[in-house]
Amino acid sequence: MLYTLKVDASNTHPDPRFLYLGPFKDTAVVKISVEDMDEPPVFSKIFYLIEVDEDVKEGSIIGQVTAYDPDAMNNLVKYSVDRHSDMDRIFSIHSENGSIFTLKPLDRESTPWHNITITATEINNSKQSSRIPVFIRILDINDHAPEFAMYYETFVCENAKPGQLIQTVSVMDKDDPPRGHKFFFEPVPEFPLNPNFTIVDNKDNTAGIMTRKDGYSRNKMSTYLLPILIFDNDYPIQSSTGTLTIRVCACDNQGNMQSCNAEALVLSAGLSTGALIAILLCVVILLVLVVLFAALKRQRKKEPLIISKDDVRDNIVTYNDEGGGEEDTQAFDIGTLRNPEAREDSKFRRDVMPETIFQIRRTVPLWENIDVQDFIHRRLKENDSDPSAPPYDSLATYAYEGNDSIADSLSSLESPTVDCNQDYGYLSDWGPRFKKLADMYGGDDSDRD
Repeated sequence: MLYTLKVDASNTHPDPRFLYLGPFKDTAVVKISVEDMDEPPVFSKIFYLIEVDEDVKEGSIIGQVTAYDPDAMNNLVKYSVDRHSDMDRIFSIHSENGSIFTLKPLDRESTPWHNITITATEINNSKQSSRIPVFIRILDINDHAPEFAMYYETFVCENAKPGQLIQTVSVMDKDDPPRGHKFFFEPVPEFPLNPNFTIVDNKDNTAGIMTRKDGYSRNKMSTYLLPILIFDNDYPIQSSTGTLTIRVCACDNQGNMQSCNAEALVLSAGLSTGALIAILLCVVILLVLVVLFAALKRQRKKEPLIISKDDVRDNIVTYNDEGGGEEDTQAFDIGTLRNPEAREDSKFRRDVMPETIFQIRRTVPLWENIDVQDFIHRRLKENDSDPSAPPYDSLATYAYEGNDSIADSLSSLESPTVDCNQDYGYLSDWGPRFKKLADMYGGDDSDRD
């Protein structure tokens, strides 16, 4: 750009001696040429204010900003949102035309204002950019229903009269309509006429709860639930139902509450506080006595199940010289292993059938002065050949056994046995007392095992 200027210069204080030399002034023409410099984009406004309803849908355009390049080149400009001013990424902008649109739903009750920053940058030179604030105001939509302003602890006296005011309720609304709040109170349609209480709309966004009958009884009904329908006058109309809990209490003549708890109900039945404490003490004492009786009963010594003469422990001494398990002390006579002169006469065995079944084995008479080792060998051979003889399980029988004994082993496991099969079927005929023995020796399977 070129600017042309005409400049006049004159001497305001000429010397009188030189006035004859003519006028002391001159005129000059000045031409100024402005060279083009690269400058950042310029917005059409110094700030932007955008108003949008809170129920706007996601992706809706809510406003637009414009900026241009003041240079002669008139470079194109692109737009962006400074994410430091929009951390939740609620808004975005079209980079070419500057249209601002929403990315998320808006809620005036949580955030009524959003202040974001828009940046305009030259496409050919990203160093040239400008920033401008955009203020977005969220307009209210009536999307919240009114509700009680607080939790009310309401009570009515038992001696209340009809028409008494027992509670005044007020409500609150998160919305902010332009014309201000206006609330209305009515009974719910399901119960249009309550026989106990009346709802009176005071026309000042409050309502009074009045009694409708003469007297209330805690014994019959201790608590009343009073539903109240509350709605506003904005569009669309929002309404809700608040339930007021009313307790029946005992009051004095001035209407001051005295008691509303369960203790008052018990007292009205004729029981005093002292009587209740006495009953509780009796119950505690009874429980203590029961616990003590149970503890003493556990510590009491139990009576023996059998008397001393039947105690099996007393019979242990009886079997000092016998193998354990015999039913009586006469199972067999170990005197046969003693000196032939000192041993008693032979006694019948009581663990085998009597002679009616088969003959008891008769021992070969022994002569005097027989060698003890030879005697044992003879007896061992006789018992190995005798199917009715039980094994010798007495310790006294094996008195000559051991590493230091010169006698051979007397164990039946190493004694010669008869190869022929023996029949133990007769054991089953001896009765239940020999059933276990019959199971052990009876049958071919037991022999093979």
